[in-house]
Amino acid sequence: MDRTTEFQRERPRLVRIAASVLSDPAEAEDVVQQAWLRLARADSRMIDSLPAWLTTVVTRLCLDRLKAAVPPPMEPADAAAAAPDPADEVLLADSVGAALHVVIDRLTPAERVAFVLHDSFSVDFAAIAAVLDCSPVAARKLASRARAKVADAGPTVEQADWLVVDAFLDAARRGEFTRLLGLLAPDVVVAGDPIAIGLGTPARIEGRDAVAEFFDGAAASALPVFVDERPGAAWFDRGVARVAFDFRVADGVVSRIEFRADPDVLAATRRRRDGEPR
Repeated sequence: MDRTTEFQRERPRLVRIAASVLSDPAEAEDVVQQAWLRLARADSRMIDSLPAWLTTVVTRLCLDRLKAAVPPPMEPADAAAAAPDPADEVLLADSVGAALHVVIDRLTPAERVAFVLHDSFSVDFAAIAAVLDCSPVAARKLASRARAKVADAGPTVEQADWLVVDAFLDAARRGEFTRLLGLLAPDVVVAGDPIAIGLGTPARIEGRDAVAEFFDGAAASALPVFVDERPGAAWFDRGVARVAFDFRVADGVVSRIEFRADPDVLAATRRRRDGEPR
């Protein structure tokens, strides 16, 4: 596969990473284009993994922009003696942690990068340290400080539940089985009301593995809704909700999903519009 084809395949993921770090879609597009220009000049023999190399370049470009825009507070210097090559260790999931945007302006550039890469994209601290030019211990501290600031912002229970539901639906659509497992309680249950079962939903599924297998690669047509003012989703047909997914979230994971097709429930189900507060 040539560089152009592989870059275009990676481009949407790179834009999501840059937009998450910068909180600016236009700047994110510009950063990714800049990464493409660097790739065009790079020696392919020095690139073991193009996705990892692009991730590292995009993240460092974002960090440069953050530092240029907002000079960070003084942070303890802690240079890594022998940081590993991030091209060998950067492992990402295609998701963006929306929690970051609640307190984006309160995080220093280094905190923001450490928090996004670790908490939103599951990058290990050794790889983050290589990007930030610090030790893994310092990278862990940066992420911890950022996490504390996010927690201090005090998102409501509903906001936190929406983050879990959105992440679950995204993982289901993308067929990310491992990520689905991490978003489900071990004893999660899926159940359907009589009308929903008549429409083809399962009557009951129990256990994390079975539920993840059912949703893996599914929910492509589900749209975010409020079900009895709780975070949920629904299948729509010609603009009309046919089956609602009523989520119950506990301790940051999905503990129960009910398929509900009762007319009274569907009548009270309303779409969550773009930009509507969670």
